[in-house]
Amino acid sequence: MKTGDPELMREINRFHILDLIRRHGPISRVELCARGELSSTTVSAITGALIEDGIIQPVAVGGIHEPTRGRPRVMLQLNPVAARVVGLRVGPHGIAVTVTDFRGEILASLELPVRVRRQSVPVVADLAEDAVRRAVVEAGLTLKSIDSVCATVPGIVEYGTGLVRLSPIFSEPDVVFGEALSSRLGVPAIVESDANALALAEHWFGSCRDMSDFAVVSLEQAIGLGVLHGGQLFRGVHGLSHDIGAMVIGRQADGRLLRLIDLASEQAVLCGFEADPSMRDAVHAGLGLRHAVERLRSDGVDVAPVRDVVEQAGHAIGIAVANIVTLFAPPRIVLSGALLHLGAVLTDAIARGFSEAVAEPLARSTTMSFDPPRANARLGQGAAAVALCELYGSPWNTTGPVRPAA
Repeated sequence: MKTGDPELMREINRFHILDLIRRHGPISRVELCARGELSSTTVSAITGALIEDGIIQPVAVGGIHEPTRGRPRVMLQLNPVAARVVGLRVGPHGIAVTVTDFRGEILASLELPVRVRRQSVPVVADLAEDAVRRAVVEAGLTLKSIDSVCATVPGIVEYGTGLVRLSPIFSEPDVVFGEALSSRLGVPAIVESDANALALAEHWFGSCRDMSDFAVVSLEQAIGLGVLHGGQLFRGVHGLSHDIGAMVIGRQADGRLLRLIDLASEQAVLCGFEADPSMRDAVHAGLGLRHAVERLRSDGVDVAPVRDVVEQAGHAIGIAVANIVTLFAPPRIVLSGALLHLGAVLTDAIARGFSEAVAEPLARSTTMSFDPPRANARLGQGAAAVALCELYGSPWNTTGPVRPAA
């Protein structure tokens, strides 16, 4: 990469070296040079500074009397106590918190089933604060030892300012949620979209660990899109996240535009369930699609009566995925979220819609996979990964993490 700014180049190289150590550590300086295509002088200078700052640590491999070497081989790894972060997922039906060290190793995690949807900002922030404090105590830490908190919500988020433009979590638009959290916890707080957090979770912990280009679609109350390109999250202007629920997929009978969210959001599917008397009680419990499906199955009720609703949602999602593939042509696109609790009825319909809409050459180039529903836990991990990326110091501001405004 060529740049006229030596300081920016150094920041870029520093980020890449930290990311290589995270993914491949313990790793030698020689291997860092090879994997990062960097000179030994650059690697030595940056790793020396990182060791001095306590961010990475050398590890001796082999005894000092090893016959094949006069001295033990020195490898480099992240210093786990260099920082601790909290990942916080605020969903409509629950809150999940994950506390990790600087390597991303989980120190504590918890999930709280609580109805959050459409609450006022102070109420949501209070619930989130309580959950974070509990998780930090379970990790054997105090808030003073936490370096950063990242909260994720469904909807459209302006990363870097903590501004939630629109989310089904909040009863009003343009919520400065990061500031609300930070003032309560006394810890720097950033806010990210569910879909972007899921993309990082897949990149760090999931099926896309060895991939630098892929897309993730989050099928929840909002329908979000996370795109990783060149190992970095792709963001819109001002760091905006991508919500594809507003994607137009046709017209309704009265001529109004038909959008993806009208058919394929969690709320749309639940409304379809509610129309059937055998499913009405499960929906009225207000605990979300996962609990509704589990309750129906425990009562011996199949989703067959609303098969049309599920298939219609799946077909619409398949068309939307085909549109994403047409735009980005990712080698893999991962679908995740609460809607996958509907099982094969949904996923088969998604596959059919995708096959009908995607151009044949692109269909051969892209693999579509379904990530098993993991409730809020994976999103908590993803939120922690976002916080760690910020601490690693990514220098990009459009396709990578945007640092909060001073």
